Amino acid sequence: MTAALGARHNRHVLTLPNEPSAVRLARETAEQALAEWGIDLRRPVVDAALLILSELVTNSVRHAAERSPQIMVMYAASGSHLSFAVQDRHPHRPSLHSCTRGGLGMVTELTRQLGGTAAVQGDDDGKSIVITLPF
Repeated sequence: MTAALGARHNRHVLTLPNEPSAVRLARETAEQALAEWGIDLRRPVVDAALLILSELVTNSVRHAAERSPQIMVMYAASGSHLSFAVQDRHPHRPSLHSCTRGGLGMVTELTRQLGGTAAVQGDDDGKSIVITLPF
């Protein structure tokens, strides 16, 4: 489902209960993984990536928890790109390109401003929202 993440040099996968504490845990794990991979946390793209990640996990907690008791967060990095995905078991796949307001609108706009890509992948068993950012 997330082939783009599998191709990256460094990779980490985290499964969390789909509850509010997942936002903090996903963010802290991202910071730890990036530091372990030697990525400077002071890079401007890192703050933006953490904001986007937090919003995606928050969105899953708010809208998918009833149908998806767990979420999976995948992190990956190569020499020039940072990627992450948030996967839940809710079958609804939002159209990121038609979102103009709210959390997903902010995610899409910020990703675009940073020169990155955002995609929704999935099937009737769930979805992943995958973000790739250059750094």
